[in-house]
Formats: sequence, structure tokens, C-alpha cells
Amino acid sequence: MPALRPASRALIVPVAIGSMLLCGSPAEADNVIGGGSQMPPPKTDAHGDSDGGTLSSSAGVVVFDRSHNGSGQAAGPVTSSTPWTPPACYYAPKYTPEQLQKYLEPTWEAGSTGYEWDAAQRDRYVNGHPYKDFNKDKAGKGYWWDFYVTPGREGDPGALDCDKPIFWVDENDDPPADIPQAITTEVLAQLAYAEVRVPSTEMNLAPRASTKVNLPTWAWLDAAEFKPVSVTASVPLLGIQATTTAEPVSVKIEPGTTDAETYPASGVCQIQNGRIGEPYAKGKANVNPSCGVKYLRSSGDGSYQLRATVTWKIHWTGTGVVGEQRLPDGSFGGEQNVVVQEIQSVNR
Repeated sequence: MPALRPASRALIVPVAIGSMLLCGSPAEADNVIGGGSQMPPPKTDAHGDSDGGTLSSSAGVVVFDRSHNGSGQAAGPVTSSTPWTPPACYYAPKYTPEQLQKYLEPTWEAGSTGYEWDAAQRDRYVNGHPYKDFNKDKAGKGYWWDFYVTPGREGDPGALDCDKPIFWVDENDDPPADIPQAITTEVLAQLAYAEVRVPSTEMNLAPRASTKVNLPTWAWLDAAEFKPVSVTASVPLLGIQATTTAEPVSVKIEPGTTDAETYPASGVCQIQNGRIGEPYAKGKANVNPSCGVKYLRSSGDGSYQLRATVTWKIHWTGTGVVGEQRLPDGSFGGEQNVVVQEIQSVNR
């Protein structure tokens, strides 16, 4: 990874202890450091609504741009196809030398953490083992890094993995190699993964209101709504960013009953020409759909719960990275009622 290059130092502004929320367009969102604590910071609203809500916000020094995210009331996050999840915590710049002093000294003076712990802290940050006087002689030449908890993951056991003491990183230097959770473009891509919202997966059906036993029902997704979405995460202070993109690949149809057949037989409809499935048109009554279902038994006085689950291919690009990088595929599904009626006949 190339050395992390900080942005203008004029962006470093002392703020209150805790995580920060900044709203506005990506060009207007200031990036600041300062505050925080050795306990997980309070939850911040870094999950703006996908439909007319917050398009840009920050948690700590990470800024999220969701202007290309999915929209709609039923939009939601994808679920990874593997046990993998984005990191629950990460390390990034949090303090200037002056800010760290203002944060730690009141804690030591209160004596609530015990003499031995306070003495060890003073030795580390003041007495030169390894830092002296909070690195004030390096003011403007680097930052104190501490951990942040990913919004929404405060109760996650993984949030306790970031247990390293606050450490210093000089400008243009990479963080220590023994700290895997240190912020990088890849970590930004993973954090953006958690912010991706994809549209609902309610299928268009023909017939629409209800279908008949043994009648092929056509299913498709509207190409205008069913398209790639993305979220960009950045640290302007370091001049790095990553964009995570989700592209629809296929949809799996589950009819809601074993008394049914799917088209294709696997129930997995692949994306073709920018859409999944094909709208029904006149003259195709005797043609089986490329994507759909045929119910073999009536739903009676109720309905079947058809479930459509879309698989999204996830990839990212970022500062200093050549080409697209993969992340685990994600899925997002939804259910809808399907009424199936018997075909009535009249015997004369």
C-alpha cells in the first residue's frame, strides 16, 4: 500500500469528545479529528435514509457518500454470501498532540483508573517511553491514532478487537504493520460495503392480480430500478478513498410451496441485457417464460409467499489500487403474496 498522504492540516479542528456527525455534500463535508475515548464512542447516525435522506455524513474521520446508493422505502443492506462481515472497529487519526493531552490528563488527575495505570500512561506519552510530552515537537507533522467502532456494531464482540494503545503516525508514513485494523483503502471499501443499500426485489408478475393452476406466470424486474449501486468511503485527512459497487447478477425464485415448477428449473434467473426476466407481451401465451413459476395447486382462500432473492456481485476500487477488487457477494430478498386459483370450467 502506498504511504498515506494527509490533506491540509487546516482541517484539524478540536471537537468535543465522542464521534462526530457532519452532513452536507461530499465537497462540503469537513474532516476533523479529536475527541473519542478508550471506550467505544456513542453511536452516530452514519446510516442515512436511502430515499431522500442523508447522502453524505461522517463517523469519526470516515466520510460516506451515498448519492449513488439504492433508493425506495424497501431498500436494504445486502447479506454476505460468506461468514465475512465488514470490520467492527478500525484505527484512524483521532488526536493532535494538544488534543491528546487535553483528553488524557483529566483522566489521570481524576485517579479513577488507578495509580499504576496512570503512571504507565504518563510513562508512555510523557516520559519518553516511547513518546515524550505527547509528541508536541511533532505538532502538524503527524497524528495520534486511536480506534473507532463502526456505527451499528457497538455491541459486536468484534468491536473489542481494537485493543492497541493510542499510537503516533508521522505524515506520509503507513501505520505499524502489526495493526491489521488500521484504516486503508481496503478497510474503507469494507466499511462502504456495510453502507450499500439495494432496491427491493418485488417481482413484476403476469398475470398480475392472481394466476391460475398450471398457467406459467412470467416474472421480471424493472430495468430502470434494477441497476448497480455504490457507496464511497473516504478519509479526506489522509487523501484516500474507496468506492464499493454492487451489481445485480441473478435472482432466485422460491414459489412458497413444493407444488410448483420454476423457470428455469433451478429457479435462478440470470441477468441478461441489463434486466432479469422478460415482461409478458401479447402473443406469448403458449411460450414458457425465461423467468417465472407455474403453480400446480390452488392457494385456496389464502395465498402463497413467493420469495425473490437477488444476488449482487460486490467489487471496489480505491486510491492506489489498480483494477477492481472483489468482496464477498451479497444477497437481498423479499416476499410477496401470490393468489393461485383453479381454472373453472362449465360442462353442458
